Amino acid sequence: MAVKPDFSKGLVPAILQDNQTQQVLMLGYMNEEAYELTLRDKVCWFYSRSKARLWKKGESSKHYQYVEDIRLDCDQDTLLIKVTPAGPTCHTGSTSCFNTEIPFFVDSLEEIVAARAQSDDEKSYTHYLLTSGIEKITKKFGEEAFEVVIAAMKADHKELTNETADVLYHLFVLLHACDVPIADVKKVLQARHQKSGNFKGERQDVQDW
Repeated sequence: MAVKPDFSKGLVPAILQDNQTQQVLMLGYMNEEAYELTLRDKVCWFYSRSKARLWKKGESSKHYQYVEDIRLDCDQDTLLIKVTPAGPTCHTGSTSCFNTEIPFFVDSLEEIVAARAQSDDEKSYTHYLLTSGIEKITKKFGEEAFEVVIAAMKADHKELTNETADVLYHLFVLLHACDVPIADVKKVLQARHQKSGNFKGERQDVQDW
C-alpha cells in the first residue's frame, strides 16, 4: 500500500470494492490527510465536500471499511480500495450505494442490435445472425415464436417469460435485417389505436382493439 495519488489538484475519488465479492460499494473523495489516515488506521477516511471536514466511514454506524489493498489508476488520480466491510456500506442500509437499476426499455434492443451489427466481434450472437442472412434470422424467429406457444400451452410462467424475451430480441434482429425501424411499427400501432378510439360503427381497415 505504498502507492500515493497526485493531490496537486485537490481531492481524488476513491472507489471502494468488496475484497471478497468484488462488488463496488461506494465512491468517496479523499484529500491528502484522509489518505494518510486511511493508511495509518487501515480503515477508510474521506473528506466531506458538503460538511468540509474529514470523516471516518462508519463513524456513526460502526460499519467500518477495513482496508485490504489500495490500487492507483494509470493517471495517478483515482484510487481503488479493496475493503472488508463491517456492515452495510450505504447509509440506507444497503450493501452497496450502487443499487439503483437503470431501467431497460424494449426499444433499447434496436440500439443494441444496431451496435452489434456495426461491430466485428465474431463472438457476438447478434453479429452471427446478421451475417448469416435473412433465411437464418427468420428461421430462428420462427423457432423462438414456437417456443412461446409451447410454454403457453404448458402454463409455464417462467419459461413463457424467458421465451417471450427471446422472441422480442429475435424480432428486433429481424427488423434490423429488413431495415424496418421500430418507429415505423409504433406509427402503425398509434394509427390503429386512434382508429379504435374514434370508432363509430363505420367499417375499419384494421380490427378494433
